[in-house]
Amino acid sequence: MGALKYVGVVAWCTGIAACIGLSAWSGIDAVGNAVACVGWGMPFVVLTRAATVSVAGAGWWLLFPASGRLRLRAVVLLRFVREAVNALLPLGGDIIGARLLTFWTVGGPLAAASTIIDVLIQAATQFLFAALGLVMLVALGADTTAAGIAAAGLAFAAPLLGGFYLAQRGSGHRILHFVLGRLKGDGNWRVLGTVDAVYQCLSMIYARRSDVVASSLVHMVGWLIGVAEVLIVLGCMGHPVTIGEALVIESLVQAVRGAAFAVPSALGAQEAGLILLCGIFAIPPDQAVALSLIKRAADLVLGVPGLVALQILEGERLTASYSRREGQPRISLDLHSEGH
Repeated sequence: MGALKYVGVVAWCTGIAACIGLSAWSGIDAVGNAVACVGWGMPFVVLTRAATVSVAGAGWWLLFPASGRLRLRAVVLLRFVREAVNALLPLGGDIIGARLLTFWTVGGPLAAASTIIDVLIQAATQFLFAALGLVMLVALGADTTAAGIAAAGLAFAAPLLGGFYLAQRGSGHRILHFVLGRLKGDGNWRVLGTVDAVYQCLSMIYARRSDVVASSLVHMVGWLIGVAEVLIVLGCMGHPVTIGEALVIESLVQAVRGAAFAVPSALGAQEAGLILLCGIFAIPPDQAVALSLIKRAADLVLGVPGLVALQILEGERLTASYSRREGQPRISLDLHSEGH
């Protein structure tokens, strides 16, 4: 675990250095002037980002059983925390989100299963979003080289998505059971029991196909809403683009971010991707880097409150745990179930 943290910190520092280098190459003054041009558009970018995260939270919420389902606002809050950790810290926001679910009396297996499926749906809809961007790129008659690179990336991602799905089904369960069954240790049976419980919850969620389809549609809507960020920022910079062009830029840069998942917040990769994508539509590098910086500013504006919420939730958890040990009444988070 310590080695993984070290690798994450190194990747984070490397990404920051890449961002600085690309900004310097594009011209610090030019990038600064482009950012300043956004001005009044920044609040609208933040509102657009808040909408996309909220919609993603609603997609996650739909995966929970209707009976005793968590309040929508609780799941949306946790989605903001997930995004904050993923964007601002070299940690796993999805893992933290699953853990926080247990604070609302959600069992560990269900918390893990819902998060795993939500991550898959997010990745699958992002794949479809990128495919839509590729189709639009071809329709616009843009650079065939860029279209070929995008197509190759999608061809590489497709079997990975398929493998991730199969790993959650019966074949993946049997393989994992076989591997764990060969390990020695007193806690082996307990681990196997937890794995069985997680796969049971996975099967339960997948059995509710209408909810999975609804969650997928909601996630897709969230990706499409994100196109507004590109329209707003480039419009404020005096370089307006069409909805089709904005769709190409947003969808394919999100694909770049997904491919660079090993680097926290895709530092450096997002900037390089935007320089290449914006260049297709004759948008200069300084404006492309400025667009990336505005996106990162939105990450920061929404991410800091998300991290604060994480600390508050952890603090309330510790207080409640201490109160139980001391025999005092437990503090309630008042976000448990829908219908009140």
